[in-house]
Amino acid sequence: MTRIVDDSSHSPARKRRDQEDRKRMEYRRAIEDFSERRRLNYEMHDYPELVAANAMVGLVLHRHG
Repeated sequence: MTRIVDDSSHSPARKRRDQEDRKRMEYRRAIEDFSERRRLNYEMHDYPELVAANAMVGLVLHRHG
């Protein structure tokens, strides 16, 4: 039985497209992370007591660490 080998996966054009896809996905993840952090920041501002409590915990941990 003859096996057909697809050399298109090793072509320079394919490698370039793969690299561009990786860059696009990295950029998309960065945008999603930024949006999520921004959303969480807005939510935290709805509860200022949590912001203050987190700051206190951070100070205490920093002193003991």
